[in-house]
Amino acid sequence: MITDYQVKIFDEKIRAARSIVLCAHKNPDGDALCSVLALAHLIELNYGKEVTCLYDGNIPDNLDEVPLRKKVKYYERVEDDMPVDVAIVLDYGIEKNIGGPHRFVERADFVIEIDHHINHNKIGGLCIDNEEAASTAGIIYQLMIAAGWTWDMTVGRLIMTGIITDTGCFKYVKHGVVMRIVADLIDAGIDIQRIINDLSNKPRKTVVTEAAAVGAAEFFFGNKLAVVIIDNKQYKNLDGRGETVLNLLGQIRGLEYMVLLKEQKQNQIGVSLRGRRHAIDKIAVELGGGGHEFAAGAIVHDTLENVKERVLELFKGVVK
Repeated sequence: MITDYQVKIFDEKIRAARSIVLCAHKNPDGDALCSVLALAHLIELNYGKEVTCLYDGNIPDNLDEVPLRKKVKYYERVEDDMPVDVAIVLDYGIEKNIGGPHRFVERADFVIEIDHHINHNKIGGLCIDNEEAASTAGIIYQLMIAAGWTWDMTVGRLIMTGIITDTGCFKYVKHGVVMRIVADLIDAGIDIQRIINDLSNKPRKTVVTEAAAVGAAEFFFGNKLAVVIIDNKQYKNLDGRGETVLNLLGQIRGLEYMVLLKEQKQNQIGVSLRGRRHAIDKIAVELGGGGHEFAAGAIVHDTLENVKERVLELFKGVVK
């Protein structure tokens, strides 16, 4: 529930700001990217102020058709000494996940955070957080309604895309709130079929890489755990976080847990974890990351072999 006090502080800080920076976590997914762009557009529509949207890492190819996609800038292409009155950090989880844009956040006069991840070390002077929310995009929608802001179809498409991607096309929905938001957006004219079609549009090399990765999956603990490894050469063809790989594995009967290990750089392994009926977020925390109950991840600085061994050891105490 967004309070009148939160709306008041947000309004005061944005009205007084001359320079505003928005960012999310490194390697932004659909929810992170679309939440940033939706809020940026809302600020421009309702306050008449230009904002700077930053990212670090890579953005998945299937988000190329997202409205305002070109508005978000790689952080190294922005003047490093740019003044920042207000920094808004969205969908970031924990502070180290921000990556390069953190340098702009740490020197901001005031920080606002909007997130749905569990975080015991918040960085915002104003925190509009809801750990029960299915996505950060959903929180943006609720803030928009609570503030009485003007919005358009661009904002609606961005919020819908963020919700669709972060709920795995509604697979991870636990509360009816998100579905009521979706219904309101559809009633307002948002074409959900178009958005899903746009998200399913990938380069051929990506689909081939994903299919080959699934075919090479290893299975453990009585076929209850699947582990897929993407080396650095394959990673260059992978679309974002490899959601398709995890979704395909999730269709295998009897499989309870899915792990994707991605060699992003030498001794830098991205770990994506999924659970069908059992939580995996605590394993992500053990690896130095975090996330949601059934979908989480981490970045581990070690070799592929060592990370694989550690993941298997952690799952030993989890798999029944």
